Amino acid sequence: MEGVAKKTDKYFTYADYLTWPDEERWEIIEGIPFSMSAPSDIHQKVLRELLIEFGVYLRGKTCQIFSSPFDISLPQAQSDEDDNIYTVVQPDLVVICDNNKISRKGCKGAPDIVIEILSPSTASKDCIRKRELYEKHKVKQYWIIEPEEKEVFIFKLTKDFIYRNPEKYKKDDRIKVEGFEGLEIDLNLVFG
Repeated sequence: MEGVAKKTDKYFTYADYLTWPDEERWEIIEGIPFSMSAPSDIHQKVLRELLIEFGVYLRGKTCQIFSSPFDISLPQAQSDEDDNIYTVVQPDLVVICDNNKISRKGCKGAPDIVIEILSPSTASKDCIRKRELYEKHKVKQYWIIEPEEKEVFIFKLTKDFIYRNPEKYKKDDRIKVEGFEGLEIDLNLVFG
């Protein structure tokens, strides 16, 4: 089960995170650590299908897709040193079009698309805390996928740098991915 680390007065940084054991999966959101659990089979099936759809489309193009575990560190505006970064997350999928953000450690800065596949233990964090986080860091598109209900909600950053009400899609819909001409996701394939 995913949850918060034991209570402490300390705020953790990306530098702290890099010292933690690799076999443990964590995210830090604004200095607060959250443990991560293994995803379900339904989660993994949805992840696999989306990875295939995006991966085939992006082959040979500038943008790249990555799946978790892949660190996304979101620095404060003034500093990008590891000991001054208080947020590192591992979304299920990310699309990154600025290859200067990518390193062996992961991605430093906002991806173009972040996709989170909900599970009962992460739903609140993904729908509220992470939505606010991705909006604050100017992620262009934030997809929340509800695999049990077979629904997709896409938040798009406006020119005012805020997310308005999401676009909603169901199992029989097709998503024309904004900014990626010709990429259309068939949700029948994604949800099986």
